Amino acid sequence: MLDKLRPVNFNSVIKTMSKTVGWLKEQLQTGNDSLLVMDCRAQELYESSHVEAAINVAIPSLMLRRLKKGNLPIKSLLANGEDKEKFVRRCRTDTIVLYDEYSSEWNENVDGDSVLGLLLRRMKDEGYRAFYLEGGFNTFQAEFPAHCETNLDSSCSSSSSPTTPVLGLGGLRISSDSSDIESDVDRDPHSATDSDGSPLSNTQPSFPVEILPHLYLGCAKDSTNLDILEEYGIKYILNVTPNLPNLFENAGEFKYKQIPISDHWSQNLSQFFPEAIGFIDEARSKKCGVLVHCLAGISRSVTVTVAYLMQKLNLSMNDAYDIVKMKKSNISPNFNFMGQLLDFERTLGLNSPCDNRITTQPLYFTTPTNHNVFQLDPLEST
Repeated sequence: MLDKLRPVNFNSVIKTMSKTVGWLKEQLQTGNDSLLVMDCRAQELYESSHVEAAINVAIPSLMLRRLKKGNLPIKSLLANGEDKEKFVRRCRTDTIVLYDEYSSEWNENVDGDSVLGLLLRRMKDEGYRAFYLEGGFNTFQAEFPAHCETNLDSSCSSSSSPTTPVLGLGGLRISSDSSDIESDVDRDPHSATDSDGSPLSNTQPSFPVEILPHLYLGCAKDSTNLDILEEYGIKYILNVTPNLPNLFENAGEFKYKQIPISDHWSQNLSQFFPEAIGFIDEARSKKCGVLVHCLAGISRSVTVTVAYLMQKLNLSMNDAYDIVKMKKSNISPNFNFMGQLLDFERTLGLNSPCDNRITTQPLYFTTPTNHNVFQLDPLEST
């Protein structure tokens, strides 16, 4: 009887559910035909770079809830086409390896409500031989870049999907609670429009945009174009991604700073504001161009740029955001980064005088990681 009550060795259970990046590299090298690799990150990240032969399974928040309740077959998560056919044909016989950006800590990435965690549980329940990749894509790409397929062109083109910028955020409360988000998604995602009520423009400049003298905002592709960098006198490059390479770092002609942040609601970008602002200041004080870029140039790099304008020009978040949007119309920082900018505004003592107004009309915006539309709750009067 005591044996039945003895606790399970949780660490041993975890170990049986994971594979190392070294193991995956060996399987890819030997051409294992019974291996199915599934990328659980957002489609933009997958299109930019992924493990060779991996298929993408990006799940919108609304479908995540249904998957969690067990109301959704896994095959329905894949778009019709070759990937879906491959999964249906091989899922019962192949070894399946799932990965997201990091997947290094069980409690944070696999045992929670992440795409990877939910899929892994469902696959285990249905009898699949499924495992998660220790360290995720970030570790695999760092150690075995030759086994990754990279397409820098997608870093700019991926932002052509419809996105709704946030304007006039003074007096609004941003909630990062997942249950609130899911309930908001169930409302009317098609009501998203620009601040003047007109449909949003998806025009994306094909070159970095000058926000202030010597300060440029762009995407990953801009950071790889020597002609562009020379044309704009850019000698400093602020790379706001965890895994895109600093391509010309060893040449000694450019000065780089990398901020290892993914475009995900769980990331704390604000902790890097001081060093990012200092890096931009250093470049501008030397009359050198500085390029701030992430993957698509619409979320992480925009957040850092807005923070810089707020501190250096003593602007509220709304005013700084409007300046950037006038220069680059397709920006769309994810909702958690906008919340961090609101906190930064309070830290700087830049609260707008209209922050205490009652906002009667909700605003909507999307996150570039999954293109779902979220509603910001009006701030109650105090």
